[in-house]
Amino acid sequence: MASSAGLELCGHALVVRGGSLFMATSTSSSDDDSLFIYDCSTAEKESQEYKGADGQPEDKGTDTILASTFSKSGSYFALTDDSKRLILFRTKPWQCLSVRTVVRRCTALTFTASEEKVLVADKSGDVYSFPVLEQHGPGRLELGHLSMLLDVAVSPDDRYVLTADRDEKIRVSWATAPHNIESFCLGHTEFVSRILVAPGHPELLLSSSGDRTLRLWEYRSGRQLHCCHLTSLQEPAEPWGDKRFAVSRITYWRQEDCVALLCDSLPMVYLFQLDAPRQQLVYRQQLPFQHRVWDVAFEEGQGLWVLQDCREEPLVLCRPVGGQWQAVPESAVVRRVSAHLRGNWAVLEGCAGGDSGLSGLYKATCDNVTSYLKRKEERLQQQLERKRRRTCPPGPAGRPRR
Repeated sequence: MASSAGLELCGHALVVRGGSLFMATSTSSSDDDSLFIYDCSTAEKESQEYKGADGQPEDKGTDTILASTFSKSGSYFALTDDSKRLILFRTKPWQCLSVRTVVRRCTALTFTASEEKVLVADKSGDVYSFPVLEQHGPGRLELGHLSMLLDVAVSPDDRYVLTADRDEKIRVSWATAPHNIESFCLGHTEFVSRILVAPGHPELLLSSSGDRTLRLWEYRSGRQLHCCHLTSLQEPAEPWGDKRFAVSRITYWRQEDCVALLCDSLPMVYLFQLDAPRQQLVYRQQLPFQHRVWDVAFEEGQGLWVLQDCREEPLVLCRPVGGQWQAVPESAVVRRVSAHLRGNWAVLEGCAGGDSGLSGLYKATCDNVTSYLKRKEERLQQQLERKRRRTCPPGPAGRPRR
């Protein structure tokens, strides 16, 4: 999968990534104005050359970052790139702790709640775990799907591992014995692009898909609680009304149980509120933007940070004002962080015009039934014509009488 620019937030730590680089800074006005920049192309690589099934050397990758995440406390940060590496960092202060090789290119990763392991999901459908404290410990195969994995999550008590795949399934497995499956959450009709266990509501799961829906689940039982069709929220005059799209990010704000959705290639953000007692999602509004939105993330106590394809205004901070979310006037923190981005625009300029790769996950359809029925009708017509000619008596000159 291709990777566009990304945004990660945990506490006051903010990371912006693009291509092979990421930039880390703080959103706190009390912190110093330090900046940490890391380039994956400088990370160590294995000298061993891997060969594919045909005996030819495999593609070594371009060091592009594919996925990244913070640990729950924000003490650790991890990323994977298309050179098949898992790179682990300490964040206080920022320091690279280890560079480890993964078996295949990864699509998603997450820390366990205890921060003892990093779980990485890959394109072949497997999930591997890597120890955090044993910084050079090898990966261990935990579970596998028969389809490409697109996201992975863990329950807040570390009892369950949740995985989403290209074949419309969400699987809930026991963390201590992943071959034991607690449940499946079934209902999506296209690939499941993102899953998120709702913070503050450990029994609830949010999921999105290429079928343009946002769904709420009680994941231990696999029961669907609510389904929202995003197409029903669009205005008829919108130019992308008939376009296929998938959600590329689900982020959650515990302060008001607010859910923000970013859809691949759409210049807007959908906002919902989770009504946990009624077990439903309540649509609130759409936030439109003039530029392409790369990523979004909530910061507790601040609001919704929006990373967009605009060098003059790369970051926008949105907050609820009078019950409606809107961009707030540029604060000192936004100006400072945006200045860092403008000064290091090379981190993002290669992402312009790219996408998250979700559009390539739709499966090609072939309508064999229609073509079969058409050929069948043609054969029947030919048979009827031959039968009519055989039964029609000859005329005076030996010709069939019409």
